[in-house]
Amino acid sequence: MSGRKLRKTESDELRPEYRFDYKKARPNRFAGETSEERRVVVLDPDVSAVFKTPESVNKALRAFISAMPGSKSEIIRESSQK
Repeated sequence: MSGRKLRKTESDELRPEYRFDYKKARPNRFAGETSEERRVVVLDPDVSAVFKTPESVNKALRAFISAMPGSKSEIIRESSQK
């Protein structure tokens, strides 16, 4: 690769020997366990500069939800007490 140009292959598709067999896939043993009820959300940099912890984000979102007309305030109050 020192100074040589790479030729573009005939096809941008993966070769058959690189096909992943999802039937044989196993869970990542190095990944942390998460419950089904949790969601991961990526915050924009300006938002993450304000909210440093998951607790602060949840507190702000619960306040926002409870202020919304027709919100499920009871569900929010119950989940925030856990």
